[in-house]
Amino acid sequence: MSLQILRKASSRTQNPNHLSSIVLSKLTRSFSQLSSQSKPSSSFGIAFDIDGVVLRSDVPIGGSPQAFRRLYDDSGRLRVPYVFLTNGGGFPESKRAHELGQLLGVKVSPSQVLQAHTPFKQLVSKFQNELIVAVGKGEPAAVMSDYGFRNVVSIDDYAACFENIDPLAPHKKWTTKLVGNPDSAIRDLVRRERGQAVFILSDPVDWSRDIQVLCDILRTGGLPGREIGHQPQLYFAHDDLAYQAAFPSERFGLGAFRIALESIFNRVHPHPLKYTTFGKPNSFVFKNAEFALKQLVSSVPDNVSVANHETAGSHQFKTLYMVGDNPLVDIKGARQAGHPWFSILTRTGVFKGKENHDKFPADLVVDTVEEAVDYVLKKESTS
Repeated sequence: MSLQILRKASSRTQNPNHLSSIVLSKLTRSFSQLSSQSKPSSSFGIAFDIDGVVLRSDVPIGGSPQAFRRLYDDSGRLRVPYVFLTNGGGFPESKRAHELGQLLGVKVSPSQVLQAHTPFKQLVSKFQNELIVAVGKGEPAAVMSDYGFRNVVSIDDYAACFENIDPLAPHKKWTTKLVGNPDSAIRDLVRRERGQAVFILSDPVDWSRDIQVLCDILRTGGLPGREIGHQPQLYFAHDDLAYQAAFPSERFGLGAFRIALESIFNRVHPHPLKYTTFGKPNSFVFKNAEFALKQLVSSVPDNVSVANHETAGSHQFKTLYMVGDNPLVDIKGARQAGHPWFSILTRTGVFKGKENHDKFPADLVVDTVEEAVDYVLKKESTS
């Protein structure tokens, strides 16, 4: 199985196999909080996409609350190991887990929420004390700080440190305040230190400003307004071109922003943009999800066969189900990951076809996530 995590880029800046080993070793320590749950079935596991499968915006769809309650016993304890495997993000895993639990009416652990930017925490050792810029909707700087990065500045605060860096700022009348208000310590840090890396965790809100500021950072070696310098590291949490939101047709995602940034940067800079992308459909993400599901099983004290974290990696699932709505992301990723992944495509999100997808056909097509769960439980005889 390939652990490749890099998509199209002019230069590869990370060793995917090395990063994979770091991710898996550190994930081992993140599941101890689940030890109070009862023994879930260990012959199979499920990974659910969120947007377009479980929720549309913040509204449950496809019978998702009923479906997820079937994954717990009568006392509310987990009986089927599952994770949320999403290219969404922008908020801490703990906050997202709480929100999902409230919307679905079940107990969700932060360790069950695998967002596109979750692997960023494994880069702390490289950038822990360096100045980094966090970009995207939600709370990107708070997420990176929670991961252990010590000198994180949101792009809102970063842009506010430079007068006139956004020429359109006087003409923007936001209903929600986007202009940063950095304190003197942040201003001193930004003006003194070169930005060493940019992490784009989720869809940027102000494309015009963010493309302008990011080009300034990336062209000058991390000091906007200065001469051209060596490009800082650039990381995208994922590369989805489109996703399903509340509007009937899909909306442009982070992949569209990457295309816009790359196109403009390459027109104004003598060297092409270098970047690293994470997220589905990279096989590394599915390997990570498989390991998370193994840890979910092995963390249960009475599951003697896999109770030792050091031997959890040897546990083998017969089947892992990926339930998603996007053939180019969810289904393609599961197909590339190979055994033991089984792909289930729903019609509640990006995909709305009557038949299977032509280029990336799923193993099964259903209308809703409730039908997907019903199929899995009947097949595994645990309903």
